[in-house]
Amino acid sequence: MIEALAYLLLLVAFVSTPSQAKLSILQPQPATGFNVSRVQSAGSCSYTVDITTSCSSTRYTRDQISISFGDVYGNQIYAPRLDDPSSRTFESCSTDTFEIYGPCAYQICYVYLYRTGPDGWKPESVKIYSHNSRAVSFYYNTFIPSDIWYGFNLCQNASSSHRQSAYGWFIYVLVGLLVSLLL
Repeated sequence: MIEALAYLLLLVAFVSTPSQAKLSILQPQPATGFNVSRVQSAGSCSYTVDITTSCSSTRYTRDQISISFGDVYGNQIYAPRLDDPSSRTFESCSTDTFEIYGPCAYQICYVYLYRTGPDGWKPESVKIYSHNSRAVSFYYNTFIPSDIWYGFNLCQNASSSHRQSAYGWFIYVLVGLLVSLLL
């Protein structure tokens, strides 16, 4: 009877522990309350941004594409126009690399894309490299709606995932203590 109760407690601990897999199923969202007017001009750091256009995107786009990304501390990097139809930027099944300069940020935790124009465009992924932080990838694989900032903000998740992980370990330790007391 006591062993059955111990196994039941272990099962409850495994089922109720938050999963880190939630981050892998995030979808891009419209930015709420996002404002590029807060862009800082101070600092001079370089960022390499690789944008891969999906093979299911339109063959090419004449749309205007902008990007903004940053960190949890409010450091925001903004590039108002990445597109250049004469250079075949953002063709389907291609990766375009951009060197963007802006304020020095810590770990990049959000990215938003902005598209305006008649053609439509479907990015597959955005990867951002910096000397100050590790490379970070954001997976879109969906058409960007016109005239809104659209993307990911994982800044809240960066701090809450640590709390969830600590909570999970606390549950394991508590269950372990209960099982050892029961046996």
